[in-house]
Amino acid sequence: MKAVVIEPGSVLGVLGGGQLGAMFTMAAHCLGYHVAVWDPDPEAPAHRFATHSFPVPFTDQDILERFANLVSAVTYEWENIPAKLCRELEQRKPVRPSSAVLSVIQDRLEQKGFLASNGFPVPPFASLTAPDQLATTVRQVGYPALLKTATAGYDGKGQWRIHRESDVREVERALSGSARPGMRWIVESFVPFERELSILVVRGSDGQSCTYPLAENEHEEGILRTTKVPAPESSVVAERAAALARQVVDRLEGVGVFCLELFQLSSGELLINEIAPRPHNSGHYTLDACSVSQFEQQVRTTTGMPLGEVRLLSPAVMVNLIGGDAATLMKGAGCRTLLDIPGAVLHLYGKRAIRPRRKMGHVTFLGETLSVALDHAKQFRDGLANGPALSA
Repeated sequence: MKAVVIEPGSVLGVLGGGQLGAMFTMAAHCLGYHVAVWDPDPEAPAHRFATHSFPVPFTDQDILERFANLVSAVTYEWENIPAKLCRELEQRKPVRPSSAVLSVIQDRLEQKGFLASNGFPVPPFASLTAPDQLATTVRQVGYPALLKTATAGYDGKGQWRIHRESDVREVERALSGSARPGMRWIVESFVPFERELSILVVRGSDGQSCTYPLAENEHEEGILRTTKVPAPESSVVAERAAALARQVVDRLEGVGVFCLELFQLSSGELLINEIAPRPHNSGHYTLDACSVSQFEQQVRTTTGMPLGEVRLLSPAVMVNLIGGDAATLMKGAGCRTLLDIPGAVLHLYGKRAIRPRRKMGHVTFLGETLSVALDHAKQFRDGLANGPALSA
């Protein structure tokens, strides 16, 4: 579809209404756009900020017609949006990133196959189509291995760690109990990485691209817990990561905001873990620490506007609030204590139900140096661990 510039005052559509959709919606409002949010969950946070709200299933054909007639362009907040829906919308309006990009990225086997066939560095992997073939498949990549569903699954869901051959039988039973006809999995070598890194790359419809600073991430039980920016001691690695990110998204011909999750090996080599075709949790620091956030970039690329600068205004550490963290924060003097920490910026997502492993918000700590930001983040996390008062 021919590239067009969509002027402020137009209606933009976003598929998915979680925190990423909400942050996109707020960024779009700041630039003068209206937003139509389509998410089946009526409690999704983005509905509260939307100009037009569609809390109905993605399979509703009448809503598809109304949505397509209303909006000037469409984007999405995560990669598990139905690619079929994006293809149908794409016949009427620009969808950025495209349905073709989404189809490659939302299936881990397709994604890894695309990367490997184009010469990009990935861990060894193999396809699994039947649970009883697990032992044979794991031997192809070696122990230890990580098993993931080919589609869906995130934040450690739909994943199994296989340390040794004796683990196979238990995982086979788990797969057999949940397998559906035609279901596939990817088995990946669990590489001995030194650090988990990520980098945001933004690409416009004219092919121009830019990258944000390299970030270092720490996960707990498969969920991102902390992001440090800029990644310490990484100038050479950062240059290689930025070049790799631009090459991957150029090859995809992607338009939008993308995040490459990377493993850094002890040799310094970088391997691509996964690509996200949308703003990423590890990029939330851009809301407070950069001149243009990842969400404003999503608005710019969706509308065909020029890319924004990616200048880091301050070193930053982002800490996710997971499950009961938000409730702990709101008890007693918790919130006051947090906001008394210099450089602390609180973001709560407005999710009504608190569930284990659910991302409820995040805190960004800004500092003149990364060391200062890290000290403040540690002070906060120690307070979370010590109880509701968040004692400093």
